Amino acid sequence: MADLQKVLFTDSATASGGREGKVKSENGTIDLNILMPIADDYEAGKHSNPEELFAAAYASCFDGAIGAVAKSEGVDIDSTTTTVAVDFGKMANGFGIAAKITAEINGVDRETAQSLLEKAHQVCPYSKATRGNINVELELA
Repeated sequence: MADLQKVLFTDSATASGGREGKVKSENGTIDLNILMPIADDYEAGKHSNPEELFAAAYASCFDGAIGAVAKSEGVDIDSTTTTVAVDFGKMANGFGIAAKITAEINGVDRETAQSLLEKAHQVCPYSKATRGNINVELELA
């Protein structure tokens, strides 16, 4: 698989039917119908989509990266909240995505928060995976 020195765990999910199908994790925690949000029969709360799932995964990973960076630098933070908005749209060669990460880092001054945000973007596995592949914008709340 990946060029990892040591695999800590493996999770998997299976999709069928593409953007008008279903996705289910191996352990059953995720079991969702998939449909484009612009579809006529889309009902919020009854369907998800790849971008929503990616946004959720990226947000939780990035929020953890902020805490890890703060801890490694000996910076005490009160709390963090990270939101990732994922855009889906047309490109010259098909379709693509872009992401905007908005983080609220409480308990530190704005300069320290900005530094933590930027450093988290360097260590977050999702940021590493997207770097050079999609546009990712960073913003402090």
